[in-house]
Amino acid sequence: MPNIKVVNMAGAEVSEITLSDVVFGADVNGAVLHAAVRAYLLNQRQGTQSTLTRSEVSGGGRKPWKQKGTGRARQGSTRSPQWTHGGIALGPKPRSYRTKLNKKVKQIAMFSALSSKVANNEMVVVDAIVAESYSTKVMANMLAALNVGKKTLVVLDGPNDKVVKSLANIENVKVAYTNTLNVYDILNCNTIVFAQAAVQKIEEVYA
Repeated sequence: MPNIKVVNMAGAEVSEITLSDVVFGADVNGAVLHAAVRAYLLNQRQGTQSTLTRSEVSGGGRKPWKQKGTGRARQGSTRSPQWTHGGIALGPKPRSYRTKLNKKVKQIAMFSALSSKVANNEMVVVDAIVAESYSTKVMANMLAALNVGKKTLVVLDGPNDKVVKSLANIENVKVAYTNTLNVYDILNCNTIVFAQAAVQKIEEVYA
């Protein structure tokens, strides 16, 4: 079972906890991670892009010149795709990009993502992430003390308005809750900072 140090907001070690092997010590499955990230990105797409075909572009109802005898190529409409202001051939139309993953695959992807962060020493556990008032400075000092990477994901056990809004103005920092955590956000950050209560809640749900 992997062990990890628990620090306070000043970066000082206060204790040590043993993480669940099932959640934080699993084998990293690259193929499943790829499938999960791909599904997440596809599901973010609105699919509203649209182009006009030759039947939807206004004009072009009359044959531009007679079929034979002009020396020019035969043309039936000035709205054919080869004409300027013509319709678009095989262009995008509104469609759904949504895709689904099996529940078990999602679970394996989550375990793999969390385990990879533990294995690469990119996970920090803080005993309690609190803010007495709305203060960006307090949260910035905490992140500086924790010596996190450029991109940071902070995971809380539940909504905390003061902490969330205090972190909102810090560049490259994202906040997630245990019930909104996803594989893409975990892999897209350099360091993931967990509140200790959030770690316990994740282990309760998954392990």
